[in-house]
Amino acid sequence: MNRWSKAFIAASVGMAASAAFVVSSPSGSAESSLVAKYLCTSGVAGTNGVQLEATITPKIAAGGMLDVEWALKYQGTRRFGSPGFFEAGSTLNLEGVVDITGAWNGQLRPKGSKDQAELVPGDQLVLPDGLSDAGLVKRTGTIRVRPGGLVVRFQPAEGEVMVNNHESITYSSGWQRINTEKVFGDYLYDLHRTDQQGESAKLSFTGTQVAYIARRDRDLGDVRVLLDGATVTDGLVKPSKDRDGSDMTGSRSQEDLWESPVLPYGPHTIEITNTEAKVANVDAFRVRTANLGEPPTHDEATCALQNDPGAIDVPVPGATPTSPTPTSSPTVTTPTPTGPTGTPTTGPTTPTPTLPHNNPPGTNDNLVSVIPGGVRTSTSTATPKPTTTKTKYVKAQVAKTPKGGVDSGEAPEPPGGGSYGLIAGGSMLLMGSATGGLLLRRRKAEHAGGVES
Repeated sequence: MNRWSKAFIAASVGMAASAAFVVSSPSGSAESSLVAKYLCTSGVAGTNGVQLEATITPKIAAGGMLDVEWALKYQGTRRFGSPGFFEAGSTLNLEGVVDITGAWNGQLRPKGSKDQAELVPGDQLVLPDGLSDAGLVKRTGTIRVRPGGLVVRFQPAEGEVMVNNHESITYSSGWQRINTEKVFGDYLYDLHRTDQQGESAKLSFTGTQVAYIARRDRDLGDVRVLLDGATVTDGLVKPSKDRDGSDMTGSRSQEDLWESPVLPYGPHTIEITNTEAKVANVDAFRVRTANLGEPPTHDEATCALQNDPGAIDVPVPGATPTSPTPTSSPTVTTPTPTGPTGTPTTGPTTPTPTLPHNNPPGTNDNLVSVIPGGVRTSTSTATPKPTTTKTKYVKAQVAKTPKGGVDSGEAPEPPGGGSYGLIAGGSMLLMGSATGGLLLRRRKAEHAGGVES
């Protein structure tokens, strides 16, 4: 092997050893946050509106998973309120919008929900602990995260609630509330009663069905029922009659005297009126809510931004391999004798392929810039990573040339020739790499053992 081949091998060993010390540090998660202020109106927010504050934090997890988290809290004294009577299990659902631009364009919709206790109209609704959504960003680069709108939806629980002595029921002046003995079995042991013609009681409710509950007893007056201000049937309710139309001979409490058809979910009214100068009773109303499947639009509140929260630029690093593997295996072919008069032939050396960069030049993986107000662009210049090369060495098939062998066509190399000087020079250029020096010492030890290449 001539002096130039030996010098090339020495330089390649040093470069490969130097590349082994290049370590890429993955960028950390973004810990910066934006604060967005919202005014929510209509639905469960009412006509005067409810103010919310959202702290929005985007994070990049391993593998390029973008996670956006919202922490919410009420601002001021106003709260979302229950629109009606509901069993425990209703939910308050919030859904935000986050616009993503840059290396990935699209939207995330962070969501969160909170189960509510049993509710009556006007009860305060509890906010979810937080909202979150995640998406996989496969492209290396920088993405810009900017919050958008917010929607509040109320999902009523399926079930029924008895309404009694609540301010949602309004009585005209001729009604009196009386306490009753437990033996009679009236709901909560009381009744509202009138003996004046034309006196009415009215319930405003939100649900899908309602029933009028009172006693059946002798000598009670007939009652007219209006649903949302209109009659459902022309007949009157007759509490003095049994279901089969016969006269009552005794008294039964908590009877369903009238029940509405199933209604579209929303606000409704039921009104009863005493049509005779006889006793009429109101014990309670039963309000039912069917399984709606989806939160009704009637209770939906929309929230508009009241400030400019700005945006956050978040770097998305690529997947950095820990042990780079070339796409093809470079080889070095050694001379092989072809016969008594033949000349050894040296095969071509395949150049070492270059692995592509995971990040484009100029991208700083550790950059997270918060942009208050208007969007500001933050730029940074990074030093490109060195190209990683790896060379495979194949030991010569003839470790030692026998004396008297065929002429190889090359003049013998004198001791202390220039090839060793070239090897020493290459070693000095790369002596900053500890691993390169180690491999060169191993090479020198081979020569000390009397093996020539």
